[in-house]
Amino acid sequence: MVLIHLCLAFALLLSMDAAAAADQPRGEIRFAVAAQFPPFQSRNQQGELVGLNIDLGNALCKQLNVRCTWVDQVLVENFPALEARQFDAIMGMAPTSKRRQWVSFTDNLYPFTTRLVARKASGLLPTARSLKGKRVGVLLGSNREAFVQSEWAPAGVIVKSFWLNDELMRSLVAGQIDATLQGTVEIRRALLDTAGGQDFDFLGPAVSAELLGDGVAIALRKPDINLRNELNHALERLMQSGEYLRILQSYNLDDPTPRH
Repeated sequence: MVLIHLCLAFALLLSMDAAAAADQPRGEIRFAVAAQFPPFQSRNQQGELVGLNIDLGNALCKQLNVRCTWVDQVLVENFPALEARQFDAIMGMAPTSKRRQWVSFTDNLYPFTTRLVARKASGLLPTARSLKGKRVGVLLGSNREAFVQSEWAPAGVIVKSFWLNDELMRSLVAGQIDATLQGTVEIRRALLDTAGGQDFDFLGPAVSAELLGDGVAIALRKPDINLRNELNHALERLMQSGEYLRILQSYNLDDPTPRH
């Protein structure tokens, strides 16, 4: 009986400690980010993190009066590290039903579109029929990889996955892959607006699918409801103050038209 009472007292003490910790004001948010996707997130020549997602994350932290700490990751979709509390949230991820099995999401920070990019003269279109037997490059662990593997690979499209977008771009220019599925803004910065990208363009219409998503949000552990609500409220205040629009305007997120 004494042992039972001791166990109950210990359990009560743990619950009180947990409740006290939950009541403590938040002093920091640790955002994970894969710094290889300009203009969303990358490192400048000084090694500093820069980009739209960095600016938005810092602005959200300022609204919440907390310190922003950035944890650079190789993979965007590093859910095991999130669950292990190596950071509090993953910045810049498309919410999809597959990902919602593992994490929850804030409201969308901004929209995005996905397009097929290939040589202008290739005549390729973003369909399984057009791409059958072709090599399509995607980033490892991305929502575009999940889409291509699910929708195009069974029809004979050859999927080539890459760790780094720079490596993917070099393979496309060298002819080692025939096309890539990318977000419109980052592929412009990475290839189409460069001297080496003049032979390439967006081909066909934007690709829409639930596996791809249509916006970018912040991923969090499912139990972290308070943090999600705090970030959503901070985002709403940024929009009301005009700061949100000021940040976005400098990044030109409008869906670009083909360059012919």
